[in-house]
Amino acid sequence: MPSDRIVAVALLTQSNLETYGACLKKVFPIHETPCFSDLLAAIDEADRKHWRAEDRQRALHKLRQTREE
Repeated sequence: MPSDRIVAVALLTQSNLETYGACLKKVFPIHETPCFSDLLAAIDEADRKHWRAEDRQRALHKLRQTREE
C-alpha cells in the first residue's frame, strides 16, 4: 500500500519488547547473522554524519546571528 510508509525503525531488547510490544503494529525479529553487525555499523556511521552536519548547521547559524548583532 502506498500509504503504508515507514515512519520509524527501532532496535529493541526483549525487555523493551515486553514493555512496548502491545503498542507496536509490526515487529520483525532480527537474528544474529554476519550481516547484522554490518547493519549496526552502517547505522552508526549515518548517525555520526548526521550529527556532524547538524553541529555544522548550528555553528553557522550562531555565526550569522553574531554578525547580525
